[in-house]
Amino acid sequence: MRFQDVQPQPGSKKRRRRLGRGIAAGQGASCGKGMRGQKSRSGGGTRPGFEGGQMPLYRRVPKLKHFTVVNPKQYTVVNVGRLASLSPNSEVTLASLMEAGIVTTDDGPLKILGDGELSVALTVKAAAFTASARQKIEAAGGRCEIVAKDSTNDSASESSDAESSRRESSRSQFGDGTYW
Repeated sequence: MRFQDVQPQPGSKKRRRRLGRGIAAGQGASCGKGMRGQKSRSGGGTRPGFEGGQMPLYRRVPKLKHFTVVNPKQYTVVNVGRLASLSPNSEVTLASLMEAGIVTTDDGPLKILGDGELSVALTVKAAAFTASARQKIEAAGGRCEIVAKDSTNDSASESSDAESSRRESSRSQFGDGTYW
């Protein structure tokens, strides 16, 4: 047996659709392509990614890196050099930095950056550290501890819990399973 001798079983091969050969053939008149329009015409149609002349997605999206992030992470940033004024062996958090006046606004979770020098041993609790900041803190004899980023949003989660419990109580006010 050779490759050119191989044939499908009799009856297993489906006949091709004969388009535009009258209504008895099942695909007469518009051949199953609807009424007018570019997609009903003969020929190949449009290329992949073509949007009818509108600027296509692959050209709307920025070509190179460094385009703006849709929802960027917001951090309260402090350089290591600003921590040098703190007392040795103290615990550094966002709240303690605001008390000391090093940070004036809470712009989100605390992130420690590596600019400046540090000679005091500190226990720093922050959401993120740069590699150089971590290296400088540990070289001075301190410790870096990562805390959860959403610890500042506890009040927001409590208010959403209160809202959901209020919604539940208003649903069950009739007691017989009806809500309205």
